[in-house]
Amino acid sequence: MSQPPRPAPGRSVTVRVPAKVNVQLSVGPRRPDGFHDLANVFLAVGIHDRVTATTAPDGQGPGISCSGPGSEHVPLDGRNLAVRAAELLAAHHGFVPDVHLHIDKDIPVAGGMAGGSADAAGALLACDTLWGTRTPRADLLELCARLGSDVPFSLVGGAALGEGRGERLTELPVGGTFHWVFAPADGGLGTPEVYRECDRLRGAAAVPEPAADPALLAALRAGDTAGLAAALANDLQPAALSLRPDLAATLAAGLAAGAPAGLVSGSGPTCAFLAPDAEAAAGIAATLVANGVSPRARATAGPVPGATTIESHA
Repeated sequence: MSQPPRPAPGRSVTVRVPAKVNVQLSVGPRRPDGFHDLANVFLAVGIHDRVTATTAPDGQGPGISCSGPGSEHVPLDGRNLAVRAAELLAAHHGFVPDVHLHIDKDIPVAGGMAGGSADAAGALLACDTLWGTRTPRADLLELCARLGSDVPFSLVGGAALGEGRGERLTELPVGGTFHWVFAPADGGLGTPEVYRECDRLRGAAAVPEPAADPALLAALRAGDTAGLAAALANDLQPAALSLRPDLAATLAAGLAAGAPAGLVSGSGPTCAFLAPDAEAAAGIAATLVANGVSPRARATAGPVPGATTIESHA
């Protein structure tokens, strides 16, 4: 394989990439390929991983390391989506990926907030910048979709409707800032496991085709917290609660602490609570920590931008 103009040894690029919450996750019938059509309304929120790509010696990439909460559960081999992203981008341009990736985790691992997808999008952007390959945005998004259903949104950020498997994005207007509390749970839930449980619980029941809720889209557009609270929906929540019944107590505790609405984030097990404002969000998080429901509960807000280059060192 050929190589691009080689960056200086030790040159690095760091990309910040956000977590997401699904304010609506409508899951259609199981398709013949095993996936499900979705109407998936994403909102990027201010909890971030950082992915740093550094030039590696010839023949010594891609390598990967990881630090931060839950990093001991992150695979450090070809199973990692960030490694696969570097390999895919290099193959797209026809060269060997001599790069080392370091992930600084803050997004909960296996928490239903797209941490692995975020790392893949971060690796794509970091490597594209490091290598100077200037991949067109449309091509980056196509590579993202090949890596996973949530990866394109991690690159785009903001708010978007994901259709198909979630990878076909339509960016959505948002009229204000929404304040959130995220309550991570110990242990993780695998997304395929949750979808299988969703199918099991549905049995032979007829499942409608998924569609975005007009009331929810209107609430986003208007920056209407009360309207969004009334419209939050996650078709995977019954399956997540079936696999992790303890999450019901977390949801109840968040509502008791003053959240107008809460739901399981994506496939779980993190629970997300919408708050009226920043002060209320801080209070809800403090209550969940103080009463031992979620020692790592935290307040944040969204929408925020997608993958963004924040550092570049020669």
